[in-house]
Amino acid sequence: MAVVEVLMPKMGESITDATIIKWHKTQGENINDEETLLEVATDKVDSEIPSPASGIVKEILYKEEEVVNVGEVIALIETNGESSAKEEITPKKSEVKTIDKISKEVSSEKDNITQPPKLSKKKDKQSSELTSKFYSPLVKSIITKEEISSSELDTISGSGANGRITKQDIFAFLSNRGKSPISEKAKIVLPVAQEAPQSEQPAEPNDSIKTGVGDEIIVMDRMRKLIADHMVQSKRTSAHVTSFAEADVTRMSEWRNRVKSSFLDKYGARLTFTPIMIEIVAKALRAHPRLNASVNEDKIIVKRDINIGMATALPSGNLIVPVIHNADQYNLNGLASKVNDRVEKARGNNLDISDIQNGTFTLTNIGTYGSQLGTPIINQPQVAILATGAIKKKPVVIESPGGDAIAIRQMMYLSMSYDHRVIDGYLGGTFLQTVVKLLENFDDTRDI
Repeated sequence: MAVVEVLMPKMGESITDATIIKWHKTQGENINDEETLLEVATDKVDSEIPSPASGIVKEILYKEEEVVNVGEVIALIETNGESSAKEEITPKKSEVKTIDKISKEVSSEKDNITQPPKLSKKKDKQSSELTSKFYSPLVKSIITKEEISSSELDTISGSGANGRITKQDIFAFLSNRGKSPISEKAKIVLPVAQEAPQSEQPAEPNDSIKTGVGDEIIVMDRMRKLIADHMVQSKRTSAHVTSFAEADVTRMSEWRNRVKSSFLDKYGARLTFTPIMIEIVAKALRAHPRLNASVNEDKIIVKRDINIGMATALPSGNLIVPVIHNADQYNLNGLASKVNDRVEKARGNNLDISDIQNGTFTLTNIGTYGSQLGTPIINQPQVAILATGAIKKKPVVIESPGGDAIAIRQMMYLSMSYDHRVIDGYLGGTFLQTVVKLLENFDDTRDI
């Protein structure tokens, strides 16, 4: 009998782990090749994972709701073929490394090593303390490397299933290490007969929020937790700075209003402002390719393809970013069709993994909700994100050789956040002004 390993698949360059939502098969059940074995979820999309072979599910290595690194062995399928490998299957190392330096240095191999390396007495004692609770191999490795004591572990509230401590919990603890409230041992203990005045009572921890009568408590769903983690991680990773500009979009707006009905009749696609903005941003990225990039430690990776993500609100109130791949290679009709398709699939929860992968720049339209200015958070591992505000009619000074005049124009604010580690104010400002010029010089005589 041969045994086939089922690995957690790679689902995008910025995705390093996934949560197991549901196993469709149990141990001992028969399964066919390409039949759905389980469902997994990332901060981008949910996906079904098919079986790589026909046979019997010999072993399931992770439970539902557990977070698993990309490349880890998650199940074993026993087939009818002859085995060419050892009877015991050793899990492979993860194929993906996280951006965080700590997890880069940590092996994601399972703890089946028979002869562990020699540890100091401190680490040896620490290792024995880890056996009293369940920790994933990755979490154990980080705890050992950072020499987190058992008393410190007791202060960490686990966000995983059944209160399990995840790697995100460990990273959050490490980022605030040394800033925690005064320990119990350090607190002054007052005699029982005395009652401390209210002003002298120990302060509540920052993460302790009292609830009152009538308060509503809403538990975050899985997607909201992932979005929250993604946003916080982005702020920790990139040095955010935001620049603002104002653009006269009168010509663009009037042209779009004039042709949108005939555009729908001709192409069967709604012409919103989004495909027009994607067309303009794609041109600006061609002129300033350093904005179409990612950062890997001390290396700037300038992307060849221009893949523009568009932040899309879901009926649940959550957010997802479908991607228009090779956006600079489409005409306006092609972009409108792609945008409408992605939005429809996103709101119907029908996006494929390929629809949200490999974005190189993100566009978000905060004007949809009436906002004029914002400070958007970079969608890692990208280096910039552009927010477009609501279009408002305003009195504007128009300069001309014959003199200045005041006119009513349709104006829009642009807000761009970028990674100051690799993009300075000059480059960020120059890119933003390129977008402004393309908007203000829009060809309102173009055919559809």
